[in-house]
Amino acid sequence: MDHEALHPRISVDPAIMFGKPCITGTRVPVYLILRKLSAGMSEAEIHEAYPHLEKGDVQAALAFAADQLDEPVVAAQ
Repeated sequence: MDHEALHPRISVDPAIMFGKPCITGTRVPVYLILRKLSAGMSEAEIHEAYPHLEKGDVQAALAFAADQLDEPVVAAQ
């Protein structure tokens, strides 16, 4: 999947956060946003904690994660 075309707010750069998917232009990894949400933080609280995030970044992280989980998994045999 060409994630850059489908998810322009998400970037993967080996020089930033060891190549983990991050919100473009930040060092905030997608997994961190997911963990904050799963711990009960609201989107507003995340924006308060990370004020450099733009409106829509949290939703972009969710969409990216959903698409990653929707990819087919091929088990090695």
